Amino acid sequence: MSNKRPSLTASKGPSSFKKPRGNNDEPPEPSKFEQELMLLDDLETEDIALVDESAAISHLDFLTNSHWPRPNLKPLDPNKDSIIFLQFDVSHYKEIDDFYFQGERLAGMPGAAQSPVPIIRLFGVTENGHSVCAHVHGFVPYFYVPAPKDFSINYLNDFREALNSALLRENKTKEFEGLHHLVLRVTCEEKQNVYGFHGNRSLPFLRITMALPRLIAPAKRILDNGLAFANYPLQSYPAFEANIDFEIRFMTDTLMTGCSWVEAPASKYKLRDSTQKTEDYIKTSNKKSNNTTSTTNSSSSSSNHNEENSSSTIIKSSLLTGQTRCQIEFDIAWDALVIHSPEGQWSNIAPLRVLSFDIECASRKGVFPVPEKDPVIQIANMVTNYGETTPFIRNVFTLNTCAPIVGSQVICHQTEQELLANWAMFVREIDPDIITGYNIQNFDLPYLINRANALKVDSFAFLGRIRGARSTVREAMVQSKQMGRRENKFVNIDGRVQLDLLQILFRDYKLRSYTLNAVSYHFLEEQKEDVHHNVITDLQNGDSQTRRRLAVYCLKDAYLPLRLLDKLMCIVNNIEMARVTGVPLTYLLTRGQQVKNQLPIRKFEQTNQLPIRKFEQTVVSQLLRKAHEHGYLLPTYQSQQGDEFVGATVLEPRKGYYNEPIATLDFASLYPSIMMAYNLCYTTLLQVNTTPHGSTGGGIQALVQRYNLTDEDYIRTPTGAYFVKSHVRQGILPEILQQLLSARKKAKAELAKETDPLRKRVLDGRQLALKISANSVYGFTGAQVGKLPCLEISASVTSFGRLMIEQTKTHVEQKFSIANGYAHNAVVIYGDTDSVMCKFGVSTVADAMELGRKAAEVISEEFPNPIRLEFEKVYFPYLLINKKRYAGLYFTKPDRHDKMDCKGIETVRRDNSPLVANLINACLEKILIDRDPNAAITYAQSIISDLLCNRIDISQLVISKELTKTDEEYSGKQAHVELATKMRKRDAGSAPNLGDRVPYVITAVGGKNTAAYAKAEDPLYVLEHNIPIDTKYYLENQLANPLLRIFEPILGETKAKSVLLNGEHTRVKAVVHSTVGQLSAFTKVRATCIGCRTPLPTDKADSALCKFCEPRASEIYQKEIVQLNTLEQKFASLWTECQRCQQSIHEEVICTSRDCPIFYMRMKSRKDVEEAYKVIQRFGSPNW
Repeated sequence: MSNKRPSLTASKGPSSFKKPRGNNDEPPEPSKFEQELMLLDDLETEDIALVDESAAISHLDFLTNSHWPRPNLKPLDPNKDSIIFLQFDVSHYKEIDDFYFQGERLAGMPGAAQSPVPIIRLFGVTENGHSVCAHVHGFVPYFYVPAPKDFSINYLNDFREALNSALLRENKTKEFEGLHHLVLRVTCEEKQNVYGFHGNRSLPFLRITMALPRLIAPAKRILDNGLAFANYPLQSYPAFEANIDFEIRFMTDTLMTGCSWVEAPASKYKLRDSTQKTEDYIKTSNKKSNNTTSTTNSSSSSSNHNEENSSSTIIKSSLLTGQTRCQIEFDIAWDALVIHSPEGQWSNIAPLRVLSFDIECASRKGVFPVPEKDPVIQIANMVTNYGETTPFIRNVFTLNTCAPIVGSQVICHQTEQELLANWAMFVREIDPDIITGYNIQNFDLPYLINRANALKVDSFAFLGRIRGARSTVREAMVQSKQMGRRENKFVNIDGRVQLDLLQILFRDYKLRSYTLNAVSYHFLEEQKEDVHHNVITDLQNGDSQTRRRLAVYCLKDAYLPLRLLDKLMCIVNNIEMARVTGVPLTYLLTRGQQVKNQLPIRKFEQTNQLPIRKFEQTVVSQLLRKAHEHGYLLPTYQSQQGDEFVGATVLEPRKGYYNEPIATLDFASLYPSIMMAYNLCYTTLLQVNTTPHGSTGGGIQALVQRYNLTDEDYIRTPTGAYFVKSHVRQGILPEILQQLLSARKKAKAELAKETDPLRKRVLDGRQLALKISANSVYGFTGAQVGKLPCLEISASVTSFGRLMIEQTKTHVEQKFSIANGYAHNAVVIYGDTDSVMCKFGVSTVADAMELGRKAAEVISEEFPNPIRLEFEKVYFPYLLINKKRYAGLYFTKPDRHDKMDCKGIETVRRDNSPLVANLINACLEKILIDRDPNAAITYAQSIISDLLCNRIDISQLVISKELTKTDEEYSGKQAHVELATKMRKRDAGSAPNLGDRVPYVITAVGGKNTAAYAKAEDPLYVLEHNIPIDTKYYLENQLANPLLRIFEPILGETKAKSVLLNGEHTRVKAVVHSTVGQLSAFTKVRATCIGCRTPLPTDKADSALCKFCEPRASEIYQKEIVQLNTLEQKFASLWTECQRCQQSIHEEVICTSRDCPIFYMRMKSRKDVEEAYKVIQRFGSPNW
């Protein structure tokens, strides 16, 4: 299903209008999408296998196609062949370790032989497309605490035993049964706290190595509350790096990045037996347990010091049974892996196998489908390899018979149980690395799993790569500033990455609508039909031809996500982000939203509603890597709300319409540059006051004396914070930023020279990831609920930014003046965060560009490196409305403009009706492109007149807002919230849910003082019941302010209001009579004369005309016939356009996409034809 939400019933043409239809006895003409499938088929020269419609498929052998499995694997010799693969998933699990090194147990692992140990699991793909799973042994979790005063290493074992005993007393759960040594080892190391400048003095820290990652939290809690041991009294020990994910710890210590190439050298690994049949395993596992089957082994492990781990040698043990469905599965010691940095040849991307799918369900009448009751009737699949544009698998699984589709394989089933079981077999057979689709996270996958459970299809849930591990559905509430608050479902499919395109769009793009139709139109300029769930049931209950139409629709919904992934470069961009930041790919796509990886914001702790902070783990990963490189430790910070700081500077704008070039000077990477220029970092901060991490600074002079500093060794920022300069100590944040920006510069240079299309996409994704990552560092320091906030850094950065904007204004106006030999005095008319707009007084774009470049060069010399002003663009003309609100023609070359650029005004905002955006955009085009403000005024007046006279299509009046909270949590009444409540009472199945955008219009129902939220109504309901629109609301609350904002700088405040909101164009208003409302139930409509609208007497109610108009009956009849023909022609035109959109002019229109610009127009046109036909019927059979 395209949007996985109910919409409305399908529109049908009125009985009087004959819609073109095909002959039911003949197959319809192929649609445009079907022709595209044929083309793909021709390009691939694939033999299409159409399964016999009368034969139900119940065995994998019927389904197997030569295209489905991965390439055959040649035999591997562990003593001669290395295994090199791109890893895309990093996770860990508990196991009983049974591996020996040269006949010896893993050295340094105290405790019983049966102790469970954590094992890292890497999933990946080789360059030849073979799937890989690596079990990495010997790596164990650890964290740090400061050693107590006068600590001696002779007491290390006493500390370990005391902490181990406390943990054993506290943790008596079955999970740790038989595990006696929870604390494996305690060592003492010289380290520094990353938070604050402490000279060059390192302090002793205790490194505490735990048996399992889950033991770190209780150990930290015990140490926070206080621990006594030996001769040391009870005292609290603040933890360092106790909140680092085990996977991040492993990747940091091995220098592994996300999606990096990993090598298992010959003779260093042990192959597992992967020959066991998957289906046989599923049958046996169903009889045992729903959990992943694990081999029971004896184990021993070590801490991560080189001296504690044995050398990298081949693991000598009996051949183990493969745990996964991967073609290559092996075990290896953690320090035997060879990690390749993603540069040069190692920056390539393996041929990841991508499955895109879509499902269709047959719901009961008037009810949105639920898995407990409504069947899955079709599942369409498209499979491709990364780097290829043509899906090499195109098929659709159908319930009941289905006519053939050229270019796609149709696989029919007699029962739903067979359909579900065979689709699960299909997934396991093709073995995808990435599963994608549209809203698969919250609809398709949960629906399939729950439906299979309801039908007791036990083999279905084994969708992942781990044999015997079931995929299950979990629900959670998530919230973020970008995505709002929404209910999310999570399905575990081990070893496969879930890339839900809808979630990517929610996170990265601000769109008016997120239906697949709207998204396809926005990015691909291509529309698709949306089919209501009730219509889907009708098509399913038809014949093989109607099911074929549904199958084509389903196939397209599976194909479009692949095209969008390619268009938006979703895969390559996220892979490069994982490489740049050092986190697993799943952290960016799925795991970043999961409960177990996020710290709850205080106000959500009690309700399990958690924020999403995509980039927190990415910055932590980079910071941890650099900190360890220099011997620093990260304190474990408890999130809390802190003080706010003043944001970026916005210079007071000189509002107006500038019919002359305005040059724009921009600071290149301003905030990262400030941090580098002034060495702003945790490690360079002189802590004048006591910090939340327990360090006490004292006055600045005391610190200067303590660390033997001079006045030249530190700076005081505009906020009063102190940082040492780089010659005293180079900060690690500036070092990280320097490396990121240098790498981006290199990637952009390579991109400019590269000719290979795939390589260009990788480089473009890399430079974008480097840019985003650099900009995220500043935000990380300012996140008061983050893992390591530092107000002194973030506030200092913005204060320096404000100072530089003000200094730039001063320098421009002083240096580029008549006194210095220029023809005009330059004026800075506006400045915002990292840019200033300069009016040099010249009349041509070329002259403005020349002066802009010179100004950037001259003024850059006033700032420390690497802060640099750049000339980027010229606006001409330029309309400056207010702070953060402006528009202009954007020039990067003097001969012609690149685009019309708008910021902060209604052309780019989503919270107004389309009428506002379209009107403002048209007015701006007339003002800026046509240079004709008078034409813009005339156009605005005509639109206002059309609005008041009810000539504006309702689609232009629809407002949409997102439900981000439950009804009770809104402090005041909101229009979209009240409407959602109203719709739930009418039809709970089709009502909006939390996270959905609710479309509505404001009606004229109610009294004069009725609040707007009470007048909000569903647009379709308005059309069906002839409810009048409150045009006054739209004029005063939607159009007035946006129009005045753009015309006041041109006309002045008083004249703009007079010309636009008063006058002849506002005096004529149309009146619409509603069929609903407060009095409609108590009133009775009297019939009126069609000719003169005079009410007819009661005894003449069935007549068409009054006695005065009857002599003109023929004339009036002909007039109404002409009107009916006109309306029918309009409807026919709209109907045909919809047929072309659905890519077949021989089938009935069943699309119900509210995002379509002509949907409401078609619905209204249909109703107009029906009403006109009723008028004609009133004449009866004419006798003249």
